[in-house]
Amino acid sequence: STSRFKTINFIISRISISIFLLPCAFTMCTLEKRGDLFLLTLTGDGEHRFNPDTIASILSLLDQAKSQSTRGSVLITTAHGKFFSNGFDLAWALASGSKTGAAERLHQMVDSFKPVVAALLDLPMPTIASLNGHAAAAGLMLALSHDYIFMRKDRGVLYMSEVDIGLSMPDYFSAMVRAKIGTSAARRELLLSGKKIRGEEAVALGIVDSAAHDSAEGVVEATVRLGEKLAARKWSGEVYASIRKSLYPELCGILRLEATIIANPKL
Repeated sequence: STSRFKTINFIISRISISIFLLPCAFTMCTLEKRGDLFLLTLTGDGEHRFNPDTIASILSLLDQAKSQSTRGSVLITTAHGKFFSNGFDLAWALASGSKTGAAERLHQMVDSFKPVVAALLDLPMPTIASLNGHAAAAGLMLALSHDYIFMRKDRGVLYMSEVDIGLSMPDYFSAMVRAKIGTSAARRELLLSGKKIRGEEAVALGIVDSAAHDSAEGVVEATVRLGEKLAARKWSGEVYASIRKSLYPELCGILRLEATIIANPKL
């Protein structure tokens, strides 16, 4: 209908949308093992938007990393191109052909992404997000699901678009921000201003750990150095994951994750 096309045009004018081939036709992500390091990469030069198929691919690779983990394992997540991830695949939602269908598809993506966040918090190893470029909405939630976040100094912004496009926040998104971003001022800047936050400001606000790198390669190299340092500690992944989950009780409650009590001291 005419009204439907107006709605679609409005959304497209406010959001940069790319339509991707599904993972069965094109590899959307890869997992590479380099010694103790697992490197999860969102491939291609697109916006790395998440639909149920790409989400399932990421979840499958996280399960693979978990099954192959040993003492000293570390996960680094990065991407190719200009974007780390621009969030949910809104073009896929709109392609349903109706407002009701689009809303149902959006809810489907929100629900199917939740296990990815849970898997990262439950992963028995340190995790590092290496942001090659922009991280927006669910893409930023993917980054925040890691223990450490490094981004570029010269390119890339953090952006929560919900206030600009008229979407409420999923409960686990809000809980993630409360868990990972320490001050009310930083949370306001991220969620209530529609501001695109660059690297140095993101460090100052306590959202990311480092933004001292002038290229995607520089960010990856820095995260690999950190990964190797963490891997050298040869920590028990089970203990590491338990302590991580104990830090975020509200978020883990929403995700239905429990911190296991482990008593196997190394004296």
